[in-house]
Amino acid sequence: MTVIQRKKGQSGLPTSNPSDSFWLSEPSEVLLGHRTTAQLPSKTDVVIIGSGLAGASAAHWLREHGDGGNLNVVMLEARETCSGATGRNGGHCQPMYFDATPQRGEFELRNYEDLKSFVEKNKIQCDWGSTNTCHVFMNEDEFQKAVDDAEEVKSLDPKLGKLITIISKDSINPSLADIRVPHAVGAIRTAKAASIWPYKFVSWILEDLIFKNEPSRPLKFNLQTSTPVSRLQKTIDGWIVHTSRGKVAASKVLLTTNAYTSHLLPEFADLIVPVRGQMVSLLPPSSMSPSKEASNQPLEYSYSLFGTGGQNVDLDDYLIQRPYNSSSHSKKIKGGEIMFGGGRKFAYHKGVGVYDDSSIDKSTAEYLREEITRVIDLHYDDDKLKATFDWKGIMGYSRDSLPWVGNVSEELGGGEGLYICAGFTGNGMSTARLSAKAVVGFMMGENAVDLPDQYILDVERVKKARKLGEVE
Repeated sequence: MTVIQRKKGQSGLPTSNPSDSFWLSEPSEVLLGHRTTAQLPSKTDVVIIGSGLAGASAAHWLREHGDGGNLNVVMLEARETCSGATGRNGGHCQPMYFDATPQRGEFELRNYEDLKSFVEKNKIQCDWGSTNTCHVFMNEDEFQKAVDDAEEVKSLDPKLGKLITIISKDSINPSLADIRVPHAVGAIRTAKAASIWPYKFVSWILEDLIFKNEPSRPLKFNLQTSTPVSRLQKTIDGWIVHTSRGKVAASKVLLTTNAYTSHLLPEFADLIVPVRGQMVSLLPPSSMSPSKEASNQPLEYSYSLFGTGGQNVDLDDYLIQRPYNSSSHSKKIKGGEIMFGGGRKFAYHKGVGVYDDSSIDKSTAEYLREEITRVIDLHYDDDKLKATFDWKGIMGYSRDSLPWVGNVSEELGGGEGLYICAGFTGNGMSTARLSAKAVVGFMMGENAVDLPDQYILDVERVKKARKLGEVE
């Protein structure tokens, strides 16, 4: 019997019994348990491992690529479709302009615009709602650092600068009270953000790939759910992907495995680290439902909250409010759930290194029910809100906080034909779609792609990243 030695920090496979996510509560009838063919294909051109936003986007871009349209593509998913981080996230797209280089900020802005345009063009029913984001600070020093970063961006890139508004205690129109955080020390408001039902967005793409291949783009797409990958094997002319249901030979393999990457590439154990986050869907108080009263209104913004609950700035909380929907049958207002996540300070090991999303941290769950009423002015007197769902999600935190996109070299356990698009550090909605387009460009032999230089995977970047502190 062969005993496989696991590397320190190496991820395992996704658990078979994940916690129930709100976003997965209305599964696609087409995709649930879907296997395009009853048997696993023995050979294909491309294997994509993972069916979240990055994987689905990559498959879409392969179809759109002039040289990729005739390929056979097999997508392998360990569980149900989009059951990883994309199906368990905060439901927001928040480009981070104020604390990034202009190159990265511009890229995230293009990613946002591409998402928005794609949703509108295809009339995708995914609750897309364009909004602004408030990055709220409870600590004076951290707020001042954010202000300094924002001012630098304004100076270097006036286009991005126009999207940034600094709100201090002395600000009016808007004031901190106007954005419903009267107890904060300050906030940075950024334009061009959105709330979204991420699973429904990804489901639309995958259903489109399965059923709507155009004659001019005859990409053959085969989705296989409940097919976990156990290992990768390099061959002379490609790769063999070993799964629980057999083997698939492919010329090229793309890993969109995010937090679970090191399960297949142990050399990434210290480069992409699983970090478990927790979310809750909260029933909104009546004071936040649509009303003629000016004081009774839904939240106007999405939020990132820094320093809440005594946490340091790296352990942010985040929230959106879902749109309300009127039922013509009951005449009642439905929806409006507050999707609140964070509280990692109160979780086991702050969630770092944990890839099991089956259990809930009770202390974090209690925190999420109570903290929101302390920070956001909900016009609500009770000290906690009632929840409909509690769930966990596993994020892939990058050692240098940036995604890893490109060919995986032999030094990292790869070789020709193996590619990666992973390590989004909780910011996948703002980066994954166009990162996937870039990695498809690499796979198709393009030398120039639309991607920040800092995202490209190479040995020198790995060396620099390993000189940084470990993920915390």
